[in-house]
Amino acid sequence: MRHLPTRTTRTSHRRVIGALLAGLLCAAGATVPAVADSSAPAPAPQAGNGLALTPPMGFNNWNSTHCRAEFNESMVKGIADIFVEKGLKDAGYQYVNLDDCWAKPLRNADGKLEADPQRFPNGIKAVADYVHSKGLKIGIYTSAGIKTCDNVGFPGALGHEYSDAQQFADWGIDYLKYDNCNNLGLDAKRRYTTMRDALAATGRPIVYSICEWGENKPWEWAGDVGNLWRTTGDINDSWGSMLSIMKQNLPLAAAAGPGRWNDPDMLEVGNGGMTDTEYRTHFSMWSVMAAPLLIGSDLRKAGPETFEILSNREVIAVDQDTLGKQGVVLSSTGGRWVVAKEMQDGSRVVALFNETGSAQRISTTAEAAGLPKATAYTMRDLWEHTTYNTAGRVSATVPAHGTVLLRIAADPKWAAHPPAVELGLNGSPLVEAGRTAALTTTVTDLGRTSATKVSAALTGPSGWQVKAASPTGSPYLPTGRALTTRWQVTAPAGTATGTYDLTLTAEYRSPAGTRVRSEVPFQAHVVVAPPAGGSYLNDLPQLSAANGWGPVEKDTSNGESRAGDGNPLTIGGAVFAKGLGVHADSAVAFYTGEACSAVTAQVGVDDESIIRGTVAFEVWADGTKVASTGVLTHAMPAQPLSADVSGAQVVRLVVTDGGDGVDSDHADWADLRITC
Repeated sequence: MRHLPTRTTRTSHRRVIGALLAGLLCAAGATVPAVADSSAPAPAPQAGNGLALTPPMGFNNWNSTHCRAEFNESMVKGIADIFVEKGLKDAGYQYVNLDDCWAKPLRNADGKLEADPQRFPNGIKAVADYVHSKGLKIGIYTSAGIKTCDNVGFPGALGHEYSDAQQFADWGIDYLKYDNCNNLGLDAKRRYTTMRDALAATGRPIVYSICEWGENKPWEWAGDVGNLWRTTGDINDSWGSMLSIMKQNLPLAAAAGPGRWNDPDMLEVGNGGMTDTEYRTHFSMWSVMAAPLLIGSDLRKAGPETFEILSNREVIAVDQDTLGKQGVVLSSTGGRWVVAKEMQDGSRVVALFNETGSAQRISTTAEAAGLPKATAYTMRDLWEHTTYNTAGRVSATVPAHGTVLLRIAADPKWAAHPPAVELGLNGSPLVEAGRTAALTTTVTDLGRTSATKVSAALTGPSGWQVKAASPTGSPYLPTGRALTTRWQVTAPAGTATGTYDLTLTAEYRSPAGTRVRSEVPFQAHVVVAPPAGGSYLNDLPQLSAANGWGPVEKDTSNGESRAGDGNPLTIGGAVFAKGLGVHADSAVAFYTGEACSAVTAQVGVDDESIIRGTVAFEVWADGTKVASTGVLTHAMPAQPLSADVSGAQVVRLVVTDGGDGVDSDHADWADLRITC
């Protein structure tokens, strides 16, 4: 991964260590390892191994265990057992993959790799045999360098490609993840091509996963080298990380196809750093992107929600479609994404993805998604497992950080299904305790057929008052017509600031009399008006916060892992007592209640980034960007930033990665003040 050199992460130290090792080897008169074994055979280059014709599905331990002692033979066998017992094998998951730290720190006297006897007392072949006995396949890990990525520095395969590949084949390995650490600066394409040829020379079919973090644009050359290639740095279990990686991977759709896949890294579903809504988005978008689906959570500890997400066969079918098309972005305005994927049967899967922190209406049409013009279409909701007809509009109000995943076809049997309806919310879901807020809901018929006996209901938390101020029902809604209802919503006086659930429910009947019930969750935010005068903005309650690594920190830098692990805010040697420490990509929102006029701050890359880090700071007033810095680097001192936020109900502080991907992007909003 590309990351902060001062933290212990799996590849943060690779450039520094690689350069030092190369220098030490040369200084000592040693020979830098060749890219291939000197005695290796020279087979004809392979243009494709015929494997991974759909994206690989399976498990990898790294995201849940890293190099901790819990990664061992018992875990690997336990995952294989769970694949069978929980139906994951039947759903398509095949590979049980070992990541870093499986080996001894040194090769044996014959130059061979050996398994860590504490972790794998019976050796790798015995584990492979067990996994195979379950009808599954097994994967292993090494690096295209002299050592792997963990701090211990286990043996890498650089200079040992043919002997290591044969050893993997002899053990019964079916999948190789080939990392990029400690590579001595040698040409990436050459290093990865050598291992391709070494794997081919074994005669064993081994799926080849290139993990060079997208540094050398593998989507431009790796289709003839590997079966999948990482397009980004490592993922972590946070909304900001997942979102950043998704955005980097989406534009690369043209490179993907059967046997050659863009890999935005493993799944975090079930590791606990995101909500179930966010995990469903994660799983949905990886499937729409035709990405490998490698489970990164310890399934021995997983709850039913995790298994429900990971085993959704309708979503898995999107990922595993034999046409092998990656979804393409149709639009992404204001954090409202529409991504469409062409399927083998001619249907289209449309992901309506809401990047923002509040519910959003997201729309497209069947024709815009690539379907032929038709009287009507069938539309299947792949999470709700329900089918409707639509006259052509594809639209939904999508909860914050949520995704509605729809499969749409020009099906002549569309009339057998009830009409689709869209549930919408107009008005701001920001509520001051003890005061009444006005909201308006809509229930709109999207179908070619009419909805009858339509009713709407809005419910809130216990103790809240939710009263209708206009009719809540309609006997008949033809195509395109809506039932509009005004509501008065009151949170009790003294309600604590925070996020609360509202639910809009619609009930109606199809022309055939089928009763249909649909609901959409919304989030209401109980807020307090900011104090008059001047104050530190970071002392106000946050409406929402998304961060690339770890939590947003108050009055300290971003420590990446957990709350409170940061350092004093420091930019260009200047230390600041107040502010926010974040990591790109980041967005933090505050309620300002149309009562404030200005935001000021000193901003820059935190000094703990050492030699890297490029970021850009932005201030948004409601939906308008009102200030930005352009790209700032670690070498720059703190920069003043001021923004006019007059009349804004919400102020949002955004930090982007400066356009070069996430790389040590620790950013400080120092001396962060607001005038009200």
